Amino acid sequence: MIILGCGYIGQALARRYRQRGEAVIGVVRSAERAAEVEAAGAQALQLDLSCDDLAPLKLAGEQVFHLAPPPNTGDDDPLTAHLIQAFESDGHPRRLVYIGTTGIYGDCAGAWVDEDWPPQPTASRSWRRWDAEQRLRQWSRDTGAELVILRVAGIYACDRLPLARIRSAQPVVKADEAPWSNRIHAEDLVEICIAAMERAPAGAVYNVCDGHPSTMTDYFCQVADAAGLPQPPQIPLAAADGQVSAGMLSYLKESRRLSNQRLLDELEINLRYPTLTQGLAPCFSGSGA
Repeated sequence: MIILGCGYIGQALARRYRQRGEAVIGVVRSAERAAEVEAAGAQALQLDLSCDDLAPLKLAGEQVFHLAPPPNTGDDDPLTAHLIQAFESDGHPRRLVYIGTTGIYGDCAGAWVDEDWPPQPTASRSWRRWDAEQRLRQWSRDTGAELVILRVAGIYACDRLPLARIRSAQPVVKADEAPWSNRIHAEDLVEICIAAMERAPAGAVYNVCDGHPSTMTDYFCQVADAAGLPQPPQIPLAAADGQVSAGMLSYLKESRRLSNQRLLDELEINLRYPTLTQGLAPCFSGSGA
């Protein structure tokens, strides 16, 4: 098993596969990340996937998770383009699971969105992910290699909550103006990744979310309540520019509710944390924030 971009989720995946006795190679750029991969029980390989010679990976016939993010600028993903070039010269994986983003749908004005909704990315970060999807689809068509695409919503876990933001009283948009957003617990995402590798039909695309969207303001308020912290102050959407970060402002411009029905039906997934309330419950039990 090869995990490209073996960060937070990749390391959790590596631990799960190692528990099952399977060999795992985690590919990272930095020595610090390499040490984390080794601590997770996997073999670390330090490479820059955007430019290094990838022959040491020995990808031919392997099962590969592609979690490596694109660069932070531009509208395309040269890292994925370089990866596909390596496949062509060094051998193609048997199956690749690409972990992308639901951001490729763009602003859907709060509509319910399934996998057949036409992509209409607006943010540059989403264009880069859409470019990666298209490149990988063409590669799969040309070679017959198996591809599964996971379009992942916002990831949260007990150690991935916006507590610093809440403690610093950064504002959120008024509840009645807040856009819809979607989430998936990190533990559920790991299980979905494994299921996708093992039993998803080749060519499948899945929305990865818990199926219970809420507004972004509701998310921050629920986290604050669970942590025993004051809820963040609320401001009008028209006043958000200049009072929230540019990154957060870009998220405020998109609103959609994601269906995960295909995921539940085809992969027979039983989510451990199907709602945010259930996902937050273990985070603060018996301990203060």
